[in-house]
Amino acid sequence: MKERTVVKAKKPSIIFRLWAYFRTGWATYFGFIFAAINTLIVTYFLAIENYPVLQQIFPSFGHYVLITVAIGIPLLISIGYFHFKKTQAFKAESDVRVETNPHQRRILYNTEVILTVIFRLNELLIKKLTEKELEQTEVDEMNTLKEKIRDYSNQRKISATVIKEIDSIVKIRDKS
Repeated sequence: MKERTVVKAKKPSIIFRLWAYFRTGWATYFGFIFAAINTLIVTYFLAIENYPVLQQIFPSFGHYVLITVAIGIPLLISIGYFHFKKTQAFKAESDVRVETNPHQRRILYNTEVILTVIFRLNELLIKKLTEKELEQTEVDEMNTLKEKIRDYSNQRKISATVIKEIDSIVKIRDKS
């Protein structure tokens, strides 16, 4: 029996890993908090302090922060919900993520292969359970499928072009 070799993705250097963590921390946490505080301070001291009408609504910076947060947080949550659930924007972002990330593509493709194999095996199992004979073409098809999956498993790489070679597995499901 042929020994299976496991191909691992090349581990990125520690510098790039730290850089990725830094960017995430900056953009998601520090940058967000800093931008929110900066926006509150700038808008209050440049706009509200100079207009008496607005000073009647927001008599102090504390009032301005409380009112802005009370209105802003629910408003931004609603906008975020709308973005994810009601627009095509999130779908487009997800499509780009899958198209550009080889790990996402691999997960998607592996799932398609697994579902196709399960579907085909269930068809054959039902046929056997109803005591029907398998046709030689079905046996040949399963042997071909088994060999393609074995080859795919032995040769797979994150960015492999093997996806195109094994694409016929998905087509088997489409025939049924």
